[in-house]
Amino acid sequence: MQIKEVIDTLEEMAPLAYAEDFDNVGLLVGDKNAEITGVLVTLDTLEVTIDEAIENNCNLIIAFHPIVFSGLKKITGKTYVERVVLKAIQNNIAIYSIHTALDNYFRGVNHQICEKLGLQHRKVLLPQKSTIKKLTTYVPIENSTLVKQALFEAGAGSIGNYENCSFTVEGIGSFKGNEASNPVIGEKGKLQEEKEIQLNITFAKHLEPKIVKALFEAHPYEEVAYEITSLDNYNQKIGIGMIGELTEAIDTHTFLQQVKKTFKCGVIRHSALVKEKVKKVAVLGGSGAFAINQAIRESADIYLTSDLKYHDFYKAEDKIVLADIGHYESEQYTKNLLHEFLTKKFSSFAIILSQKNTNPIQYS
Repeated sequence: MQIKEVIDTLEEMAPLAYAEDFDNVGLLVGDKNAEITGVLVTLDTLEVTIDEAIENNCNLIIAFHPIVFSGLKKITGKTYVERVVLKAIQNNIAIYSIHTALDNYFRGVNHQICEKLGLQHRKVLLPQKSTIKKLTTYVPIENSTLVKQALFEAGAGSIGNYENCSFTVEGIGSFKGNEASNPVIGEKGKLQEEKEIQLNITFAKHLEPKIVKALFEAHPYEEVAYEITSLDNYNQKIGIGMIGELTEAIDTHTFLQQVKKTFKCGVIRHSALVKEKVKKVAVLGGSGAFAINQAIRESADIYLTSDLKYHDFYKAEDKIVLADIGHYESEQYTKNLLHEFLTKKFSSFAIILSQKNTNPIQYS
């Protein structure tokens, strides 16, 4: 089995098309066509991670965070990033990062936090826009069922809990082929009018190549007339952060102590406990100051995230409790999620869960 087969499986779960624009996701080091010997799953890739991969005969590291985030002009071993990349190359170890693609996946990073907290009625905190596209095409009536079915099989027409969704309008299409044409219906050089349907169908943006391929293979015409537009609709299943509810409201201080224990926090930095009890909880693994206002708009009692600065805590405005539980702490269970997913998908080689704690922050 080749490395690319593992990558393809991961990207079926969390397509890179939904990663944030600033991010650096995908295969960062190595040859995707190399034969795989084993996989090490980790949160971060450090020199000790490379050593762990070598010890376990793993030539692919699946990491949440990208070791290469901005451009490298030199690889001399001067910085920890350069040393990791250099050591990986010297030992023929590939490094793949999934980062914000998994953040924006509905059952990804923030879903995992919600699982640990036992939150119910979960929904995305900040749904992404422009992740849904619409295909409009024109098909002879007698071929419409075949074309629709091909598009459905390619993944088009799924809206929430519904599949095979489309809309059609009947009309008359006209065309006239030139001398180089080879019309399926009618004759070259003669105006042809044909009863057709206008077919409208939506699809997730990462499926576009697959959808267009299915359309061209199933459509009877020599030249396929079609339009693809991006919709501004918010995608309720793709986006960062999550909000849910506890089964019953509990004392805020008690809840924070439970969070501290569950996420093994050295400390929790928080704003004033303006809420006596907590029921509605917003979460965002990693740096989440940008979503404070959204958590307030969603009427969350408390917002769990990390990397909040001094002035970020003022944004609570006595409307919410802001709690910084630590960057590593908020994302630490992500590697377990990836390990469980890959273990179910592959049994022909070792999937190793890293035992290294890569948290650079210590508490005294």
